[in-house]
Amino acid sequence: MMLTMRESMTTSGVQSNRPGEFFKKLSVAALRDLESMEFPTLYQPGMQLFSEKCTPAGIFIVVSGEVKLSINSSDGKRLILSIAKAGEVLGLSSALSGLPSEMTAEVLYPARIAVIDRDQFIAYMGRHPEVYQVVTQELSLQYKVACEQLRTVALSGSAPEKLARLLLDWSENGQKTEAGTRVRFSLTHEEIGEFIGASRETVTRTLSSFKSRRLVAFHGSILTIPSKGALQTLAGM
Repeated sequence: MMLTMRESMTTSGVQSNRPGEFFKKLSVAALRDLESMEFPTLYQPGMQLFSEKCTPAGIFIVVSGEVKLSINSSDGKRLILSIAKAGEVLGLSSALSGLPSEMTAEVLYPARIAVIDRDQFIAYMGRHPEVYQVVTQELSLQYKVACEQLRTVALSGSAPEKLARLLLDWSENGQKTEAGTRVRFSLTHEEIGEFIGASRETVTRTLSSFKSRRLVAFHGSILTIPSKGALQTLAGM
């Protein structure tokens, strides 16, 4: 009986074609076992997957769409840490520790999410001990992303510098065109402010300044950066 392409893969050979480094590092057996537990559900924008100070039901695999990860203060201020996209796995820290989450996960764009119960995921790792190393690497990456975001907010100087750094970060996965780098840009000015620790009014003024200086251009929900070098200079990079 001939094997399918997926069945013939090995950990040292062809990698999974699923997005996300987490899945590419799994063995064939571990990947197939995990996929057998996935039953994605469609979540609409604004729906919370889990919130800080509450213990999530398990892990959340982003199959498609985007999820906003944030932390909130007691007086209602919010800092967005990152936007999780397809291929990312959320809730790993709480799943391993059994402790409440330190962040809130809210659907930003319509997303298909697979939820795997904590006990089920722990049993899964017991069947595939090599997954512990993959999970550790994923947690380290998530920690690094959070630190980079906090560094941008706390240690960068002005709002223009912070916004320039944010746009450059988003442009890393953008589409390269003759007019510059294009990225989808559908966040509100208030949400952008939550990324860089600035008010909505400050974001509006700063973006207007960027447009007048031809550092960025908008076409609907598409943002174009004509010259990343100019933004890098502004960001002090």
